[in-house]
Amino acid sequence: MRFFLFPALCILAAFSIVIPGHPAMAAENSTTHVAVSSVQADFIQEKHLQILAQPLLSRGRFLFKAPDSLRWEYTSPFHSILLMDKGRVKKFIEKNGRMVEDTSMAMNGMQVVMTEISGWLNGHITDNATFSVKRKGKTLVLTPKNQGMRAIISAIELRLGDQAGLLQSVTIVEDPERKSFTRMVFSHALLNQPIDEHLFSRP
Repeated sequence: MRFFLFPALCILAAFSIVIPGHPAMAAENSTTHVAVSSVQADFIQEKHLQILAQPLLSRGRFLFKAPDSLRWEYTSPFHSILLMDKGRVKKFIEKNGRMVEDTSMAMNGMQVVMTEISGWLNGHITDNATFSVKRKGKTLVLTPKNQGMRAIISAIELRLGDQAGLLQSVTIVEDPERKSFTRMVFSHALLNQPIDEHLFSRP
């Protein structure tokens, strides 16, 4: 369960790159509402573990189209794609130069998480039954309300960007001592640009 849930939580955090209408942004952003029809961005993911001298790095790109279409693609060091199209979730991995659907995933749990992502992007971060939200400077700290989820992650930290509505980074803290955490740094974000529909249904 942990193996499948953690990638889902990574996606959950990373797709919060746009936080439309979140009241915690009002103090430092002149625009407190961002109408989101689509989001695209590159990311670098750093996986920090106490046993590693250097973090493990992954790169990729994600796309979102309102109300519920998502594409999360790792391009290196391994190629894999998670898709959600109108609530249907699929994962593809590269084998022998071809993208092949991975049918071994626990899709029920993944579907619930990715549906929640869509809710966040549509502006429902505060009325969320899964996380409590607090602000520390330019960082929003999301703490799991469920004890079972707190055994997997301690907090999700969303670092606000300079542009209203965008995030600079997301950090997923797995333990209170911060010995293990994953940070995703975003770049080249595009808001409300056209995205081909087929990118959400096939690799």
